Amino acid sequence: MLNNHGLSNLNVGKMLTEQGVNPSHQRISILKFLLSAKTHLSVEDIYKGLHEDIPTLSKTTVYNTLSLLVAKKLISALTINETEVIYDYEVGSHAHFQCTKCKKIFDIDVNKDLLNIKNIDDHEIYETQINLKGICRNCL
Repeated sequence: MLNNHGLSNLNVGKMLTEQGVNPSHQRISILKFLLSAKTHLSVEDIYKGLHEDIPTLSKTTVYNTLSLLVAKKLISALTINETEVIYDYEVGSHAHFQCTKCKKIFDIDVNKDLLNIKNIDDHEIYETQINLKGICRNCL
């Protein structure tokens, strides 16, 4: 069955299988929820969003599934503030901007060369994150 974003359980299951992940119902549901949301979500957001439909879902399962999806590079984990990790469906090169008033997080396009640096002074770089903070145009 397709939802309004064109994601079916079959399509999401195939994404998981292609990355060597067993496509269990809970894993499919978590990835599908994250992909459909088109926003940055916390474990709590995902748990609350799915718990009614999957009453047996635990926060531990959400944490473990998200860790697996990050390891398989299907999603990315961001630490924008000191207290919470959020998860992003967009794993391509981009930066993040967080409004200090409304707390919303926005994806920002930046120079791709800056985010694709692989080596500086003989240090191997395997991940680059740029996090910006300020006041968004809606809150100004």
